[in-house]
Amino acid sequence: MFAFIKFVHLLSKICGIIATILIASAVLVTTQMVLARYFFKMNTVWQTEYVIFSLAAATFIGAPYVLLKKGHVNVDLIPYYLGKRGKNILAIIAAILSLIFLVLLFYSSVQLFNHSWVKNIKTPTIWALPMWKVYIFLPLGMGILILQYLADIFSVIYKYETPEKN
Repeated sequence: MFAFIKFVHLLSKICGIIATILIASAVLVTTQMVLARYFFKMNTVWQTEYVIFSLAAATFIGAPYVLLKKGHVNVDLIPYYLGKRGKNILAIIAAILSLIFLVLLFYSSVQLFNHSWVKNIKTPTIWALPMWKVYIFLPLGMGILILQYLADIFSVIYKYETPEKN
């Protein structure tokens, strides 16, 4: 079980790196777009779409890393008054509820990806980017996020302490 937890943590860290690269590339492309438009009076064709889609992809791919680092917004009012056992039970309940939502989102996102793949849907711009290249990040991110929630549940059940939680 600990091998699974370590594997999922590694996968989540890789997702964090990919999300960082996507955000950095969006910043560079935005800079290039500004320079091209205002200083060189050139048209920009693909830059706006790239920035929008790379930031969306970074959001979905980066979600497992945020969960791994406990960087999401939460309210600690109830856990503050609970003991260790109560906190663990509450964490498992919250993770299970999140898993139910994520499984539904994962299923819907696979359907969306499949539809865009089969119908060969493209953006209605001159760049004509195939939308499956954009939509693939949602099921990938949600699938890995599901694994990260499972790893968190197993960490609580088997009392596996990670450096991220200390």
